[in-house]
Amino acid sequence: MVIQETEISQIRLVRDLMTVGVPTCGPETPVDELARKMLDQGWETVVVLDGNEGHALGIVSQDELVKTYGHEDINRMTVSEIMRDGVPQVPPDIPLTAAAQIMNDLNVRVLFIMHHAGGISYPAAMISYRHLLRHLSAKSTEDLKDLGIGAERQNPRDLFIQRRDAARMKNRKY
Repeated sequence: MVIQETEISQIRLVRDLMTVGVPTCGPETPVDELARKMLDQGWETVVVLDGNEGHALGIVSQDELVKTYGHEDINRMTVSEIMRDGVPQVPPDIPLTAAAQIMNDLNVRVLFIMHHAGGISYPAAMISYRHLLRHLSAKSTEDLKDLGIGAERQNPRDLFIQRRDAARMKNRKY
């Protein structure tokens, strides 16, 4: 048991606990559609990407959805009308304690690790309250094996094929 506690205590940086892959949507996504997807997938925050270039424009969290709840035109609104501008971000090599403090300072529950390539900044990974609480409550590293840069992930090619086939099935006309 002491060995496991030592292993857990070695998880100290954002990269050790982050989830690679980030939920995204476009600015023209209907608010009700995004709310449904967030509930179905268990997402707390989604990054809004520009449809043309893929730039990160902002975020929509459960907070923004609830703040919009009473709006009379909510069923006709798009994400661009309710999103919070900017993407709260941290580098992967900062301490988890610093990330927690940044979340508190910015009043957000999710921070993103951005990747910059070809003049485009897009979300590559994220860390949230849920990650920190899982770390706090973990009994062994086995409880955290799906997190961090060492986590087992589906082969990117297989994931692409799976998503492509799902999109084809969704768009198939009967």
